[in-house]
Amino acid sequence: MNFLSVPAALPAINHARELLAERGMGVLGAWALLNLVVSGYYVARTDIRTETHHFHLMNVGWNVVNALLAVWGILRAHPQQVAGLTLPASLDAQFAFEKLLLFNAGLDVAYLCLGSWLRARAAHSAAARPERLAGFGRSLWVQGGFLLLFDVGLYLLYHRYAAELLALVP
Repeated sequence: MNFLSVPAALPAINHARELLAERGMGVLGAWALLNLVVSGYYVARTDIRTETHHFHLMNVGWNVVNALLAVWGILRAHPQQVAGLTLPASLDAQFAFEKLLLFNAGLDVAYLCLGSWLRARAAHSAAARPERLAGFGRSLWVQGGFLLLFDVGLYLLYHRYAAELLALVP
């Protein structure tokens, strides 16, 4: 960034940050659509009394939410409209999104733990419908695992812009 002046560098950094966030939401949306198609297909073709049915059922529910979040994120991203942000506003936006990604990563770990708890409960108790607990637990592992990789990966990619913004602080 040494060859760019602060006025020229800031809009370029902001544009790149917003574009990355928008593309990240595109990845989340693609994951959601893939899960909706595949699990939607299988939920209608599996026996309701099986773990596999409940796995796909939870995937469908989970990815309706993922799809809505992806659409919301894409609609909120404005790569062409952030050129006028000041350095303080840019830093606020940078760190707010980073905090959101880290909070989500913490939730993802909780989803993995909940999935393990459901699987253990299905295997070691006389709970009604253990196949449902096991299927839901397996879905939480898959969805929580993907979301953990997604949130941490997007955080690591996005965080590089923090250093570029901080380098502009006088």
